[in-house]
Amino acid sequence: MSKIKILYVEDEPFLGRIVKESLESRDFEVVMVDDGSDAVTRFQSIRPEICVLDIMLPSKDGYTIAREIRQQAPGIPIIFVTAKIQTEDLLKGFESGGNDYLRKPFSMEELIVRITNLLQLTRTQKNTPVENISLGRYEFLPLRYELRYEAIVRKLSHRESTLLQTLIENRNNTVLRKDILLKLWGDDSFFNSRNLDVYITKLRDYLKDDPSIQIITIKGIGYHFTA
Repeated sequence: MSKIKILYVEDEPFLGRIVKESLESRDFEVVMVDDGSDAVTRFQSIRPEICVLDIMLPSKDGYTIAREIRQQAPGIPIIFVTAKIQTEDLLKGFESGGNDYLRKPFSMEELIVRITNLLQLTRTQKNTPVENISLGRYEFLPLRYELRYEAIVRKLSHRESTLLQTLIENRNNTVLRKDILLKLWGDDSFFNSRNLDVYITKLRDYLKDDPSIQIITIKGIGYHFTA
């Protein structure tokens, strides 16, 4: 059985070596790059199943790398690992194509869990054909990670697409916040809860041109989606 291939971009030699060796001890194949300018070229040559990107890198930052990778492979899972934790940093990360955001310092167990969960989500979505979904004045194409409004086509990240699909599946019902967190991240930690708030805000913005579509927050419980 072939090993899962990871592109790991990190410019801190000590941290990079520890993470690479730890992942390899868990039977992953890790290709590590320490300069942002080399990342996309290596991605093209090795075609990994998942990317783990630092943000602050020499030559080219992680946000730019993620955008360029996402143009070539819309469905590739991308995890950012960084010390930048402000809300604007989270938003920028998700806007550039990231699926998950892990704060430094982090434990190897947490990184491995996030990699495993994200790969599982990606495989599940690929193996579950879903027809295009009419959503008010929008059309949602889950397998293409696209949300269309008239002539405008918005590319969604994997996690944005999964969240929207989860809300649609529970249309006109309340879906529990905890259930969403477990489905999208595998745990309901405070940090992931912040991430979910960011994603909900982004989806509301994407769908704002049709007032019949609403994501209503039920405080302390979850969300009620109407369309």
